[in-house]
Amino acid sequence: MSTEEKALWYVVHTYSGYENKVAGNIEKAVENRKLGHLIEDVKIPMETVVEVTDETEKETERKLFPSYVLVKMIMNDESWHIIRNTRGVTGFVGPGSKPVPLTDAEVEKLGVETRVIEISYKVGDSVRICDGPLSGFIAAVDEISPDLKKVKVTASMFGRETAVELDSTQVKPL
Repeated sequence: MSTEEKALWYVVHTYSGYENKVAGNIEKAVENRKLGHLIEDVKIPMETVVEVTDETEKETERKLFPSYVLVKMIMNDESWHIIRNTRGVTGFVGPGSKPVPLTDAEVEKLGVETRVIEISYKVGDSVRICDGPLSGFIAAVDEISPDLKKVKVTASMFGRETAVELDSTQVKPL
């Protein structure tokens, strides 16, 4: 496998309670062996939980997936060997011994990677719809969602104003 490949997220199974130790050991191995170009990131998905006991609120962090660690890496024999032989790792998630990377949708849903969305238009601007059934139509931006993922536009179709909600990637500024 060439090193020109894109790093993908893989799920590594660990012994119960070893998640932090495994993540630390992988990071240490990457640093010691100078493998930052192969293994880019290691994460343990966590959620913040507010526990209410006897009228006191306490925020604690809890593992979303106990016994699992996520690793962003370029899969090749060397990186597979490093992860597989880390103490506390029982294997990769996938059929047999073949690791299966997470899809972009799964990565987004897990909130592992945050993508910065930048848009170069604002409410009131005219935009061209560049994807979907209304591709090619010109529309006016009415509203942009706070997370910048959705945009509401009004397009003039057959002499009528039609309000449409689209992904922010489906429109381009004029």
